[in-house]
This record gives sequence, C-alpha cells and structure tokens, in this order.
Amino acid sequence: MPASSNSPFDVPFDELPDRKRVWVGKPDSAEEGLGKLAILTPETVLRAATSEIRTGRRVTLGWDLTKLEVAGFDRQPCEHKIVPLLNGFAFDDIYTFNPQQSSQWDGLRHFSQPVLGATEDSTTRRVFYGGTTDAEILDRSNTRIGMQHWARQGIAGRGVLIDYASWAEKRGISYSTFSLHEVKLEDIKAIAAESRILFQKGDVLFIRIGMTKEWDERMSSQQKEAYATSDVPQHAGVEASEEVLRWIWDCGFAAVAGDAISWEVYPPKNPNMFLHEYLLAGWGIPIGEMFDLEELSRMCKELERWTFFVASAPLNMPGGVSSPPNCMAIF
Repeated sequence: MPASSNSPFDVPFDELPDRKRVWVGKPDSAEEGLGKLAILTPETVLRAATSEIRTGRRVTLGWDLTKLEVAGFDRQPCEHKIVPLLNGFAFDDIYTFNPQQSSQWDGLRHFSQPVLGATEDSTTRRVFYGGTTDAEILDRSNTRIGMQHWARQGIAGRGVLIDYASWAEKRGISYSTFSLHEVKLEDIKAIAAESRILFQKGDVLFIRIGMTKEWDERMSSQQKEAYATSDVPQHAGVEASEEVLRWIWDCGFAAVAGDAISWEVYPPKNPNMFLHEYLLAGWGIPIGEMFDLEELSRMCKELERWTFFVASAPLNMPGGVSSPPNCMAIF
C-alpha cells in the first residue's frame, strides 16, 4: 500500500476490515455513486491514452440492441419503431428496450448483498452499495447510486483482453457458453503471462469466452427459445472463489467486463460466493456483460497486443440501474 494513499481501495485484500463492504463517500454523494470508478483519475486516463493510442484503429464493443432476440428471465425484448414527421419529410425513432438484453453495464442499483442479523428479529435483509435500500431505489425521486454518476465522468482508461476462447480452442478445450464451464483463475493468469500482460491499477478487464459468437453462429432458433424459457438457465463464466476476489481486488481493476451473460458462472456453485454481491454491492465495481468482443479479439491478434485505450459513455439516466456501454477500444 503506498504510504501517501488514504484510499480504502489501496488496502490489500487480506488487510481489509470488511472484505465484503468497501463503501466510500457520504450517502447520495457523487463519490459514493462512482464507486471504484473514482480510481480513474485524470492522471490515470492520460497515462493510458498516451501509452495505448498508437495507431488510431478502433473497435466498438456493443452487440446489436436486438440481442438477445429471444428474451430470458421474463425480460422485455427490444422494440424499435420508426415514426414519420411533417408528412414524411422527416422521421424519428422510438426505442423500448431493457439494457440487460444486450451489451450492458450493471450499475450499482442492479444487485444487492445480504446483511445478516440487521433487524430486530435477526432475519436477513439486503442492501445495495453504500447501504442503499430497495425502498430508495423504488422511490423515483431518489437517484442515489444511479447511472448518472458514471455517465457524467464516463469510463475511460486502459483496457486489457483475456482471450480465453482463443486460448481454449488452441488447447482443444471444448465447451458451451450455456453451461457451468468455469474460467479458472490459473488459466486467466496463464493467458496473461503468454500475452505479456502486466496489469496496472485502473485497468478495465475484459474476458472473452465466445458467447456472442456461439449465439450468432451456432445456436438454432429452437436452442435460443429453450434457453430463454428454461427455469434453470446456465451461463459459463469466471469461477467464483475467494482467490478470484483477492486477485481482482489486489490488481486494482476499475471495472470488469466480458461477453458472458453473467460474467461469472451462473447459477453460482456456492450460493455463499456470488461475485456480483462483492463487486457491485460491496466494492462499487461495474460489471459489463454481453459485450461483443469478436472484432476486438481479431484486432488484438493482428496487432499482437492485448491492451488498448477504452472509452465508454453510459446513458445519463438519473437513478438508472444499467446502461448500454457505448464502448470503444482504440489502439
């Protein structure tokens, strides 16, 4: 831990007073609303831009808004209407969509964590980052920890790609991204070593498992419908373990993202170890899901580099729960 740092985000994982809750800022403050994005200081962003933007080549990371075209979890599919104005001299369009149906950032209002014995009858209640309650979120006049805080500053810095799908393919490891297949921490570290990646504080971590490619190129309409209507859908992703949490924390990532539907394996194999509860409700770390990383993977291979500058502008919705990422990688 740097001697000059007073930030709780610089405390090593094993020295955290409460590993499940690192809450910063006063309730309803911008500092609280940023969560761990606060480590993306102007100096950090400038350093990333200076080191990573070398060619001007760029890739956007947003999957089609129409995906998943077969909505799961009883979510509403995207609707897009084109409406005429001035007797057809001009047109507008109207979007109706749930950001969770395609590429999106999970905001701090998306997922809560349990607080055991916090009530008089010792029952378990749940709170969101900073101790925000569900009543506060449902109160539309209350915008605490809403998406507007991320939108006003944006998410920008150095992005790092762990291309697990390509690594597994080279080794003959076969899996479906609609299974309980785990991306092990040891494999992530092996890929980073092979790719000569040295992680830095403030990095935005991307992990590609190939979900969007499987959905677009390999799944039939019947398979998509079966997934969407299943009572027990399965999502491949990062293993949920204390070792993964320690690694994420001590690497100093500002955000994590990937092309998986849940980023981590879902359902969690251990109900008491659900990364969403730590990353979102505990540490204020954005989780990006269903990003389209196919072209990013191709460009990284072509340029033989797996780091880049990344910029994301979430929707400026006061009190927003999630948002399309509007994300671009620049090399």
